[in-house]
Amino acid sequence: MNENLFASFIAPTILSLPAAVLIILFPPLLIPTSKYLINNRLITTQQWLIKLTSKQMMTMHNTKGRTWSLMLVSLIIFIATTNLLGLLPHSFTPTTQLSMNLAMAIPLWAGAVIMGFRSKIKNALAHFLPQGTPTPLIPMLVIIETISLLIQPMALAVRLTANITAGHLLMHLIGSATLAMSTINLPSTLIIFTTLILLTILEIAVALIQAYVFTLLVSLYLHDNT
Repeated sequence: MNENLFASFIAPTILSLPAAVLIILFPPLLIPTSKYLINNRLITTQQWLIKLTSKQMMTMHNTKGRTWSLMLVSLIIFIATTNLLGLLPHSFTPTTQLSMNLAMAIPLWAGAVIMGFRSKIKNALAHFLPQGTPTPLIPMLVIIETISLLIQPMALAVRLTANITAGHLLMHLIGSATLAMSTINLPSTLIIFTTLILLTILEIAVALIQAYVFTLLVSLYLHDNT
């Protein structure tokens, strides 16, 4: 019970060398691939989910925006597998690190914004000043819209970090309570353990939903700039 709650969020090391890079590269190795002409059920289900997800995100895009489809599908698969692997005992979840989430959010956001300024600069600049704005409010609205644009990648990263971290902390607390109550009151232990199982199912759903939300918001930023 005296274990540090945030110990599982410390980046692991191997021989004093950071192991986060190896952990980040591990999830893609779990994605099954087929070398045969006829796929098995697992590969078929995987391809169906990828097509469904890409169709859901790419429907609103034009031809230029659809060139990002491979990147967005790779992004959602990477975040989903990383979140799910982080639910395993004694594992490390890279998406609980704000620095990593910022490293994903900032380049994607910047790429979408730069594309918007290059392809249709008038529409991009029009977002800073809504039509019909009173003249005295123009400087204030320009500042507000600029700030709202700049905090978009921060909002992406913080949302993912907060949701994954909160779920892990809650599971850790309930797991510790289950272990402590096991020697005191068996009926209470069963109730808490049932709650832990339900929370684990919820966290699996949250891991997938947060991957979808992160990718969908990047897709919306891309849509606004293409």
